Amino acid sequence: MSETKAAANTVTLTDNATGKSYSFPVLEGTQGPRVIDIRKLYGETGMFTYDPGFTSTASCSSAITYIDGDEGVLTHRGYAIDELAEKSDFMEVCYLLLDGELPTTEQKEKFVRAITHHTMVHEQISFFFRGFRRDAHPMAVLCGVTGALSAFYHDSTDIHDPVQRMIASHRLIAKIPTLAAMAYKYSIGQPFIYPRNDLSYAENFLNMTFAVPAERKNNCLLYTSPSPRDRT
Repeated sequence: MSETKAAANTVTLTDNATGKSYSFPVLEGTQGPRVIDIRKLYGETGMFTYDPGFTSTASCSSAITYIDGDEGVLTHRGYAIDELAEKSDFMEVCYLLLDGELPTTEQKEKFVRAITHHTMVHEQISFFFRGFRRDAHPMAVLCGVTGALSAFYHDSTDIHDPVQRMIASHRLIAKIPTLAAMAYKYSIGQPFIYPRNDLSYAENFLNMTFAVPAERKNNCLLYTSPSPRDRT
């Protein structure tokens, strides 16, 4: 960067009381207005800024998200959140969070297949639920059982290994609906329903949460949801 260009990317602050001037660098992001870097303001001037509510202050630097509350803008990796909600499904957004880009058709098929075939949990995990009170909140039960997954999957506990982190991420995405459904079933005293590879992510969760073995008919499950009191 030339000295002229470097000087142009600064802002000069003048203290009218003393006549002293201070230069601060200007940072430019990929989106939004330019930002004055005032991290050295106190050290050089002995003064702070006054900006209640951070209405004119960027509180942090983000490589993945841009937020402009006044304009109603919220993007992730350059994608508008409202567009993701309207045009992308849950699996696509999961892929985006992990990989930083929306998947191609081939990538999505591979990702969905990997998630679908990892929805089953170890059978011994079902015994963990018996350690909780029947009236325990399902979310508390889910937290406890999720933490126990590391006792069953020793090949993906090294957080410094990117491959193991990805494996653990895939397992969590796949198994959380199974564990959540099991926690709910346990709270209402119904038997667990195993995941099915022929159902979509959302269908599988609904099936495991609301179906009961008595509803099986011609290999189909009725997605009716009477109250737990009617079923026990």
